[in-house]
Amino acid sequence: MQKLEGLAKSKKGAIELSIGTIVIVVLAMSMLILGLILIKGIFSTSTSAVNQIDQQLKNQLAKMFGEDKRLVVYPDTRRVEVRQGEIEGFVFAIRNLQQGTTGNSLFSYEIVVADSAVRTKCGVNELEILALLDSPKEESNIPLASGGITEIPIFFKTQIGDPQCNVRFRVNVKVNNEAYDSELMDVTFKA
Repeated sequence: MQKLEGLAKSKKGAIELSIGTIVIVVLAMSMLILGLILIKGIFSTSTSAVNQIDQQLKNQLAKMFGEDKRLVVYPDTRRVEVRQGEIEGFVFAIRNLQQGTTGNSLFSYEIVVADSAVRTKCGVNELEILALLDSPKEESNIPLASGGITEIPIFFKTQIGDPQCNVRFRVNVKVNNEAYDSELMDVTFKA
């Protein structure tokens, strides 16, 4: 009789244990699903915001092109501040206004230091200033259809110990290895 009571209690304990385990598993799965839905919502919102900002930038660049503008830079103040430890930069856009062509033309660009006093102002040479670029300083074979526009972001990244000064850069653009256009941009490196 005692064995029968002990067996009944152990079965009751086993049933209670398995029901408790099932409840915990169901609650854990519910929390996991809700967490995934929350994370998906956050990422889709941030992706949407980035896409909206990208579209606004493209619209602003398109407005900056006049009837005969082949190259524009943004911000149109032509001034950018880069603080140490941060990534900042500018965007330039090329419009293919080649006469007498159809199809794609091959464009290239190069970012150069256009400041002869860079060693005096910054205490470093042009190569050391160009090393602050977090984007390629040059690129070639960029296909662009007649009348088409392409946007190219240029980023700078500085760290503690990098120079703090004002430097003028020039964006030189070529088409089919011939000079096409150029623009200037002033970059201030700050602490």
